[in-house]
Amino acid sequence: MTVTRTITTADARAVRRAAREDRRPLTLRKFLRKYVVGVIAIILSIIVFIVPFAFIFLTAAKNPQEASLFEFSLPQQGWFLWDNFLTVLQTRDFIILRAFVNSTVLTVVSVAIMVVFSAAVGYVLQRRKSRWNAIVYFLVFAGLIVPPAVVPTIWVLQGLGLFKTMPGMILIEAAFGLSFCILLFRAFVSTIPRELDEAAIIDGAGPMRLFFSVVMPLLRPVMITIIVVQAVRVFNDFTGPLYFLPGDANATVQLTLYNFQSQNLSQWNLLFMDILLITIPPLIMYIFFNRQIVAGLTSGAVKG
Repeated sequence: MTVTRTITTADARAVRRAAREDRRPLTLRKFLRKYVVGVIAIILSIIVFIVPFAFIFLTAAKNPQEASLFEFSLPQQGWFLWDNFLTVLQTRDFIILRAFVNSTVLTVVSVAIMVVFSAAVGYVLQRRKSRWNAIVYFLVFAGLIVPPAVVPTIWVLQGLGLFKTMPGMILIEAAFGLSFCILLFRAFVSTIPRELDEAAIIDGAGPMRLFFSVVMPLLRPVMITIIVVQAVRVFNDFTGPLYFLPGDANATVQLTLYNFQSQNLSQWNLLFMDILLITIPPLIMYIFFNRQIVAGLTSGAVKG
């Protein structure tokens, strides 16, 4: 028995030693693989995101002659960043300031409508099964697939007296984003246990109180995702205000790009300065809410 134990112990030690020796190169390979993948990801991020932003910034800091060359280089004749900023700010009686106000109002109100209505529709679609669900799903997917029709939409807005008005543009932006938001909310509602609804109903909560007091706070992760994504989409929308909200009084930030382009002259330094000012707000939102966006998208996809 003693010999058998000695051989068994020695074999076990040899096996553990061999396992450690095999594990070292495997760990090194994993480390090198992760390191290489990380370096490649950083390089791609720099190429895709940082380089274009740097080009915009450098072009916005040049004079008209240097900006027209479209060279990725530092300004050779001095930095005109502040002068270009003041020129853009004062163009056409400070139209850029009115545009920021209009874009902010349009973004905030339309995103608020999208969040409330899409959360309610997604909750009902997930919790209640009826014969109308198939029709609602068809309309939701149609909103994702079918492209918007400009002329019929203008005709409807004119009939309602909402053409060239901010309320009409708000309804259009909300309608364009509802389908995407409904699908995200429906996927996330499936992760909420039904027992919470039943407990709230037993405690005497009505449908409105159940939704706004119990369900709505639990939708915070996906709600942040939708707010950020849709706010950037509405803020950066160009074709919508161009077709449905013409006029200087209702100008949005994207339409101010027309101020520095014409058939005979293009003020590239001022145009890129305007682009820089328009890019900063969405960039700040993505920087501060990056983790919340990823968490809201993955939670509904994985658990649902």
